[in-house]
Amino acid sequence: MNISNNSRQYAPATERNQQPILEVLKQVLPPTGTILEIASGTGQHAVFFAPQLQPRKWLPSEVNPILRESILAWQTDCPSDNLFPPLELDVQKSTWLVEDPDLKCLAEFPITAIVNINMIHISPWSACLGLMAGANRILPSGGILYLYGAYKQQGKHTAPSNEVFDTSLRLSNPEWGVRDLEAVIEIATLENLRLVGIISMPANNLSVIFEKI
Repeated sequence: MNISNNSRQYAPATERNQQPILEVLKQVLPPTGTILEIASGTGQHAVFFAPQLQPRKWLPSEVNPILRESILAWQTDCPSDNLFPPLELDVQKSTWLVEDPDLKCLAEFPITAIVNINMIHISPWSACLGLMAGANRILPSGGILYLYGAYKQQGKHTAPSNEVFDTSLRLSNPEWGVRDLEAVIEIATLENLRLVGIISMPANNLSVIFEKI
């Protein structure tokens, strides 16, 4: 990850995957409302997706303050009238800031979908649990939870490169790692989220789509 002189950070992988992800989002997201992006990272996705997904609103969020600065820097350089400033949001909290009834940006445009890209494998399992619990609380019936990332299926890696990636993640932090897709689906089901689609993506990643019951 590179850092520019104006706080704007750059992740090459984000630039590579943004177009394939956008094509899926166009198909699966509700046509209106606010899309809450959780773990927005550098902000590259937010400024790329928002203008191409109008009339939807895009609300980035990030727990890391340095990355929130990066998101703001990207927004300054690439403004879009449907893109909200980033919120501080930790999925492991029992209540999220977006649940505050006084949050004005959501009064007119309520959340209809949650997008979460490349977080579940670079965070403890408790983050996945928190994400699903929050999606259950926040999404309306018919709302969409979109996940993107690398997953194991039936306990096995889908490619040798994913196995290498998993090993490197666990060396960085024993609580990280490529997750079993079936375990993620099981947790989602317990939180009233129904699996509606799995789409193979470039570089051995998956788009996984849930609908709130």
